[in-house]
Amino acid sequence: MSVNSSKETREQKESIDISVGNVEVSSDPLEAVASLEGVDKSRIVGADLFEEIIEEDLERDDEDYAKIRRKIDRWMLPILCCTYMLQFLDKLSLNYASAYSLREDLHLTGGDYGDIAAIFNAGYLVGCIPTIWVIQRVPVAKYTGCALVIWAILLIAHVGARNYADMMALRFLLGVMEASISPSNMMMCGMFYNKREQPFRMCTFLSMNGVATMVGALLAYGLGHSTNTTLRPWKLIFLVIGLINFAWALVFLYLAPDSPANARFLNHEEKLKVIKRVSKNQMGIKDTKFKIYQTYEALKDLNVWILAIIGLGCGVVNGGTSNFISSLIRGFGFSGLNATLLQLPTGAIEFVCVFAAGLIAITTKKNIRTILLFLLCIPTLAGLIGIHLIPLEHKWALVGCCWLLYIIGGPVIMCWVLMNATIAGSSKHSTAKIMWFLMYTSGNIVGSKIMYANEAPKYISGMKGLIGSYGGMMFLSIIYFALMFFRNKSRNSKGPLTPEMEREGIINGFKDKTDFENRYFRYAY
Repeated sequence: MSVNSSKETREQKESIDISVGNVEVSSDPLEAVASLEGVDKSRIVGADLFEEIIEEDLERDDEDYAKIRRKIDRWMLPILCCTYMLQFLDKLSLNYASAYSLREDLHLTGGDYGDIAAIFNAGYLVGCIPTIWVIQRVPVAKYTGCALVIWAILLIAHVGARNYADMMALRFLLGVMEASISPSNMMMCGMFYNKREQPFRMCTFLSMNGVATMVGALLAYGLGHSTNTTLRPWKLIFLVIGLINFAWALVFLYLAPDSPANARFLNHEEKLKVIKRVSKNQMGIKDTKFKIYQTYEALKDLNVWILAIIGLGCGVVNGGTSNFISSLIRGFGFSGLNATLLQLPTGAIEFVCVFAAGLIAITTKKNIRTILLFLLCIPTLAGLIGIHLIPLEHKWALVGCCWLLYIIGGPVIMCWVLMNATIAGSSKHSTAKIMWFLMYTSGNIVGSKIMYANEAPKYISGMKGLIGSYGGMMFLSIIYFALMFFRNKSRNSKGPLTPEMEREGIINGFKDKTDFENRYFRYAY
């Protein structure tokens, strides 16, 4: 039966409501089922549940769904938040270790520390391409849990590092394994929440970077007093963080679901309602088949390239700040212990700013994601300019500027939110993520290499590079906003969307159509 079934047939069938944006669409059961005929449903995650939704008349009840969303939040948000917090804590472990005797014990000279910071990102660069391809094809939670186990073992192995070569090898392998964490968190969030719900949840788990900074600073400060042990303080930092990560990896493997279809904390009817609600993204859930034509489409899409170049800027800033903030603060005249403790406000400010951005995004129906990206660049840009211009004798003013540097997490998460809201098609989306993480990781390498040791503590070249990166990101965010605005305007100029058109847009999402192929798709920017 075709989509354009007869009026008489439609009137004989009970319809269900599928919410698309602010429009409630009446969906015809027989039309929708027929529209999936000829599609290999074995590779489409949630297809069977979607067909069951079509066959049954599930009454729409916002209050009832709010209970389901709270249940998802209680289960999924702690998993995503803990995972991301520990990932960032791991990234900061080298920064905290550098506040103690790591350089001296490993006999590092000149730019050796910068090389060790950069090699992690080289490993991440190597790992992100196969990882993003694999998590599209296999159960995402199981793969990620196994990666977490190996990652934790590698982190513990840092205790045995004896020299520059050992640390280079360990950091490279650690980067390869860690490449799965952020893409998998993005995918899991996209499978359980619709476009409007995602920004708050993604900002919530990325705000855990701030918590990780505070936890790590306290942990490193406490371990820095352990001078009577057989292990140096910097080795204790790696050991303790590694053991925490190993324990969490086992918990993750047990708790994390691969999709709404196998989430054991949801009963059957709740799974149906989750699939029904997420379907309004017009992106389906996940298609496990990789389609090369969608890769070509991503490479031709200006949307994808702008986000990727913004990711490059984010990476430059992150690479320069996350590995060198201890060195910056020590250079302003503070001891290693105090340099560690003084990073506590950095984490608190990041947590508040990123979490607040998520709250703002969820409390308005307007397209403000790109505006938030622009605004979140301003505080860190001000901090970088302050570090560059304020004389060294004003050390507390310089430390205050350092406290603003970790808000880089805000622009990062807004890029992810925009990718989930403006790029449809599983393979196109995977390609866009590969491009973004390649650029972001390359930026991290550049950011860690432009912080020249002979320019400490002000790192003049590094600060100029970071300031230029922020300027470019803010300019591109304006271009991006205009691009999305005019794409929607062009599509709307052909006439308003009818209920039948919006229904077809939802079905196109489960057919894994891209945003270019699905003419009923609208960009949420």
